[in-house]
Amino acid sequence: MALDTPTRERIEALLAQHEVVLFMKGTRQQPMCGFSAAATNTLNDVVDQYHTVNVLEDPEIREGIKEYGQWPTIPQLYVKGELVGGSDIIRQLYTSGELYTLFGSSPPDRTPPEITITDKAADAIRGGMANAQDMALHLEIGPDHSAGFQLAPAGDFDIVTVANGIEVHFDPGSAQRAKGIVIDWVTTVQGEGLSLKFPGAVEIGTLSVHQLKDRLSAGDIVLVDVRPAHGRAMAAPLAGARILEDEGYEALASLPKDTAIAFICHHGISSRAAAERFAAHGFTQLFNVEGGMDAWAREVDPSVARY
Repeated sequence: MALDTPTRERIEALLAQHEVVLFMKGTRQQPMCGFSAAATNTLNDVVDQYHTVNVLEDPEIREGIKEYGQWPTIPQLYVKGELVGGSDIIRQLYTSGELYTLFGSSPPDRTPPEITITDKAADAIRGGMANAQDMALHLEIGPDHSAGFQLAPAGDFDIVTVANGIEVHFDPGSAQRAKGIVIDWVTTVQGEGLSLKFPGAVEIGTLSVHQLKDRLSAGDIVLVDVRPAHGRAMAAPLAGARILEDEGYEALASLPKDTAIAFICHHGISSRAAAERFAAHGFTQLFNVEGGMDAWAREVDPSVARY
C-alpha cells in the first residue's frame, strides 16, 4: 500500500517536532501489547523524555508508519528522524550499552549484583532447569520493581552473577535494581513459587476478607484492585477501591509511605506481587487480601459474581 501525502506529512511533522518518538500500541503509562510494554520499560531506564504515538487511536498512522520506514511491525522507535527499529532491536541496543550512547547517557554499571538465593529456592530452580538444555535463568526487574523470571538463551551482553551455585542473568537496569535481593521459595494458600524480597522492604501482611470488611468500614485502609479489565467486568470492584490499571502505578506510588494499603485480585496471587512492588519503594503498611474477590463472594457478599 502506497503512503499517501497527508499521512507522510503528519509523520514527518511528528518526527521534526520530537527528537525521540515511539510509535506504539497504547501509551507510555498503559501499553496495550507486550512488545510495546517491553519497549517503554527499556526506554524508561535510559531516557527521561520521549514522545509516544498510540497507533491504536490512529489507523492511518498505524499503517502509514509501516510504509514510511519499511518496517512491518509495531512498536517503532525513531531518534532524530531516523528509524532505530522495533522492540527486539531496542532491547539488543540496551543490553549492549549502545542505546545509552545513542541518547548521550553515561554507560551502565555492569558490576554483577550481590544477591542471595536460599537453599529451597536453589533446589527448586535446579529442578525446574533440569531439562532446560542451553537455557539460562534470566531475572528482569522493571523500573517499578515488577519482576519476572524466564528461561532463555544466554545473551552476549548479559550481566551474570552466581549465588548458591545458581547462575542468574540480568540486563543493565535489572542488575542495578537486584542489588541485595533475596530469592526464596515460599508456600502460601495459593500454592508454591519463587519470591523476591528487596533490601529494606517490609513483610507483606495478610488480611482475610472479613478483616478487610472491618478495615473498610473503619475507613483506615486504601483498597487497590489489581485485576485486569475483563476481571472487573465479571465482578465489579468493591466500593471505593482504587483501580491500579486505571490510575497507574506512579500515581498510587505517590501516596504517603505510611498509608495502609490492601491489594486485592481474583484469588490473592497477583495482588501479592503488586504489594511486593510497593514494598520495594518504602511503603510500610501493606496487606494482601487472602483469597481475593473469590473469597469475598463466598464469605462476605454472595451477590458478587464468581468467575
